[in-house]
Amino acid sequence: MTAGDTAAPLEPAEPPVEPPPAAPPGPDDALARAGLTAVADPGDPVLGRLLDRFGAARVWAALRTDRALPTDTSDDGVRRRLHRWRDRARHVDPDALLAGGDPLHARLVVPGDPEWPGQLDALGERRPYALWVRGAHDLRNACLRSVALVGARAASSYGVHVAGELGCALAERSWVTVSGGAYGIDGAAHRGALTGGAATVVVLACGLDIGYPRGHESLFADVAARGTLVTEHPPGVAPTRHGFLVRNRLIAALTPGTVVVEAGTRSGAINTAAHARDLCRVLMAVPGPVTSALSAGCHRLLRDWQAVCVTDAADVIEQVGRIGDDLRPPSGPVVPPDQLDPTDARILAAVPERPGASGPAAIASAAGVDLDSALRHLGLLAAAGFVERAPGGWRVRAAPTAVPRGRSRTHHRSGRPRRSPGGEGPVTMPGA
Repeated sequence: MTAGDTAAPLEPAEPPVEPPPAAPPGPDDALARAGLTAVADPGDPVLGRLLDRFGAARVWAALRTDRALPTDTSDDGVRRRLHRWRDRARHVDPDALLAGGDPLHARLVVPGDPEWPGQLDALGERRPYALWVRGAHDLRNACLRSVALVGARAASSYGVHVAGELGCALAERSWVTVSGGAYGIDGAAHRGALTGGAATVVVLACGLDIGYPRGHESLFADVAARGTLVTEHPPGVAPTRHGFLVRNRLIAALTPGTVVVEAGTRSGAINTAAHARDLCRVLMAVPGPVTSALSAGCHRLLRDWQAVCVTDAADVIEQVGRIGDDLRPPSGPVVPPDQLDPTDARILAAVPERPGASGPAAIASAAGVDLDSALRHLGLLAAAGFVERAPGGWRVRAAPTAVPRGRSRTHHRSGRPRRSPGGEGPVTMPGA
């Protein structure tokens, strides 16, 4: 604005009147929210309150035309924000923003859309104005059964190993990993999830075309093909230090629980943990060596924040899963296979081994039973510890890993049991 310009009044001459309820989302609402992602910093509570009162279309029109909004402009911070947003809005074309996402096959998801994750509404006035999404998976569905795995960028080999194992083991149990796509713990968790055969969600602090850090371009391409990339920023926006901290609230809000795998006392992962605590989400931490500064943050969460100590995927799922459905599995089937009745035995024989999976209709056909019987017996076999649900249907449950409690667990794909230290026989793990 030049010195000769005359700014429109920021408040009406008459006392403000409570506006009517905002209209339901429509094309104008989506365009307005696309524009707002380029005008205001993410999670601004002032803009959040305006959107709640007036709706996105009316707020955007007011910013573009210098129309007054009945809001409290006696606060210097509010006045400065309105001036800044109006100045930026003059140079933003929402249609061009949406077109800029087309080469990336990006889509805009706004509150009220079927793909909008309803758990983000818990952020209140700091809820995202809209989300820019890229990937094969529906964001809302991916986050319904998800866990956030976060931690240090400069992670130790121990932290990278644990993060990868957790991501993979959670994926094998059809849980999605949500993280920030950074080096270290984030990257290991995403790669583990993809290895385990499930989707993973990367929450970026920049535009989808930036894909920071650059060293993870191939990882982000894999995620786009098999998972979901999401950000609050339109294409072309570079990351900032503050942007990472603001982004962390989304990681915590998208999931029912957050696991801090490895982190120092002054870490971005601790910031994510604080958001999880504030949102009343389950907060978990993995213990590490007491001599490692990279585990000091985890130990502080366990000591002072009442975080739950977790050491494997079963621990995590027991905290965030549904009561009665996701308890830590027993050490093996509760009855020997040779004691199954003939129908159970035929259905079990028709269920494929990992990593395959078959739908109930295919299993029923192979076992020579009707679909209702197959579903009933599959439920009984699952309760007995023989089979489990998988993304493609049902599969035989993997044998538990024999590792002592309190130590990191690895998956022995060779199928050979780990021996006890004295060599007398395989180690059995209670509740594994």
